[in-house]
Amino acid sequence: MQPTSSAPRTADRHIMRRDEVEQKTGFKRSHIYNLMKAGQFPQCRRIGTRAVGWDSLEIEQWVQDRLSVRE
Repeated sequence: MQPTSSAPRTADRHIMRRDEVEQKTGFKRSHIYNLMKAGQFPQCRRIGTRAVGWDSLEIEQWVQDRLSVRE
């Protein structure tokens, strides 16, 4: 029997790069950064000298929150 937990598995958690975030949300770079500045989108994290990424679970939750508003 498998556990019935609705919490996401940590194995699914990964760092999403900007192109993946753009594909997931349908937004382009400038709109993502404008939403972040306004506090309406998950903040990116620096993962290198010239690289940033987003927590995949935060992005998934943000998308789900937007979809639930429509229902």
